[in-house]
Amino acid sequence: MKLSVAIAGQEAMPNAFVVFRGVKESIIKAHALGYDGVELALKRPDEVTRTELAQWLGENHLEVSAISSGQVFAARNLYFTDENTEHRAELYKTFCDFIDLASEFGSLVNIGRTRGPIAGRDQALVERLFLDMAHKVADHAEKRGVDLILEPVNRYEIDFINNLDECAALLKKVNRRNFVMMPDVFHMNIEDDRIGESFIRNKEYVRYVHFADTNRHAPGDGHMNWDEIFHALEEIGYTGWTTAEILPHPDPDTAAKRTVDFLRETYGSFYR
Repeated sequence: MKLSVAIAGQEAMPNAFVVFRGVKESIIKAHALGYDGVELALKRPDEVTRTELAQWLGENHLEVSAISSGQVFAARNLYFTDENTEHRAELYKTFCDFIDLASEFGSLVNIGRTRGPIAGRDQALVERLFLDMAHKVADHAEKRGVDLILEPVNRYEIDFINNLDECAALLKKVNRRNFVMMPDVFHMNIEDDRIGESFIRNKEYVRYVHFADTNRHAPGDGHMNWDEIFHALEEIGYTGWTTAEILPHPDPDTAAKRTVDFLRETYGSFYR
């Protein structure tokens, strides 16, 4: 497995779930701390210049693990289940641009809260809206060799697709090879029956994993059963990215270092 940390540009919203801000500075810090990559949380694809990004990554021997779209929902209020035609067109263009960027950096684009809410509507309508957009962006992603990774998110943040079983059921309806799952153990701790069993039960879709402890601090700072998580990942043969999407507590540098120290010292055999 490889270890990544969530970062964003300086202009990211204050409530963005990232550890570091400022793309160049974050890449330098991530390398110095011993990460293998960075996850880019973007509102718009043009927040980064491709030539500069490639240079910074190359100089620091890092990769982009994925491109995260949460700020598209939080800052721009765009989402898959919106019924507004103009908003849907804007979202589609944004995702196509993210996919184009990901085709050069990471080959993965996250769909978290950007899927949108049910918000009191008929669930069948919401699923139709989601599936319509899902197939459109999957068509473009397929041409570019990119996978889309749908993230179950807990009920306190959104009311649509909260656990891995619900996510798998929707992915069966999407039925696209490049539309898969991104479990986040912080959300799983709230929503899934047993984290390890849920990973194993839904193994065919697991493509990318977010790490945070039960308090959303660095792994090791809460009461998450990390043995259970790593044993499950080993059982399903997972060899992809594990990315720290944590609160920068007590400060970004300390949180990022605690993550590396805990994971590499306690579970180092998984990262070789």
